[in-house]
Amino acid sequence: MVLVAGTTAIDTIQTPDSAPRECIGGSAVHFAYAAALFGPVRIVSIAGDDFPPDALRRLEARGIDTAGIRIAPGKTFRWSGKYLADMDHRETLATDLNVAASWEPEVPPAWSDTRVVFLANGSPRFQRAVMAQVAAPDIVVCDTMDYWIESERAELDALLREVDGILMNEDEIRMYTGEASSIRAAQNLLSLGPEFIIVKKGAHGALLATQWGVDALPAYPVARVCDPTGAGDSFAGGFLGYLGAAPSIRDRETLKRALARAACVASFNVEDFGAARLESLTAEEFQHRVREYARMLSIG
Repeated sequence: MVLVAGTTAIDTIQTPDSAPRECIGGSAVHFAYAAALFGPVRIVSIAGDDFPPDALRRLEARGIDTAGIRIAPGKTFRWSGKYLADMDHRETLATDLNVAASWEPEVPPAWSDTRVVFLANGSPRFQRAVMAQVAAPDIVVCDTMDYWIESERAELDALLREVDGILMNEDEIRMYTGEASSIRAAQNLLSLGPEFIIVKKGAHGALLATQWGVDALPAYPVARVCDPTGAGDSFAGGFLGYLGAAPSIRDRETLKRALARAACVASFNVEDFGAARLESLTAEEFQHRVREYARMLSIG
């Protein structure tokens, strides 16, 4: 069983080829749809009373337990952004925390036995509060961003010493460690105690740093990127969803296989707006892409 604690959001997205479009999103939503390809998922989040009930039903239809989403009076967290021509960079137009501004995460007591936990990007204080409510997870992985590195560094330092895995993008890990090299930065973070570090490189794939060394996998090539929003969270969902279903999660080959599934899930995420492509994704489509990805990586 996999649990994610993160945001449930209503995003307004504009790309070079489209007018602004309102989508259901948030880190917890993108992660959950991806992880649900492998097994049951639990969401801990908060939404306003404007969050569409049908969106909750669609999550539940994919085997995602939404009992941990608290519906509060007020508006749901909203983000608005505009992607630039290269689709690798975006401009944030508005961020309204709304009900998320006063959210204190609560894990339902019946979920304290969760085996795999993902702490999506958020205040490290909230992330540690979620950890404290899960009895004895097999693995806990966290994400973060530059804002928390700057504003809550001491709390983040403590969190990174307590988790089993860390996800950061290249800019974030360089910022946190002060290293110019992503590989050296990841090795630096390993010294804090986590078993693995994943450096997300967007269209250039990802690095996996462990005690056994560094492995690198490319992104799955997508002919046309529609909307990159949530790609990193769906990547994390593919990675931890696979680990949640795996008999062993502490060997190099299992982590590499999980990374490959993560790359494939993220490649679907970018093919439509919001989480729409993950909503419609079938197991057959996903497995076909995994096989194609494995074929692409085979060099004989």
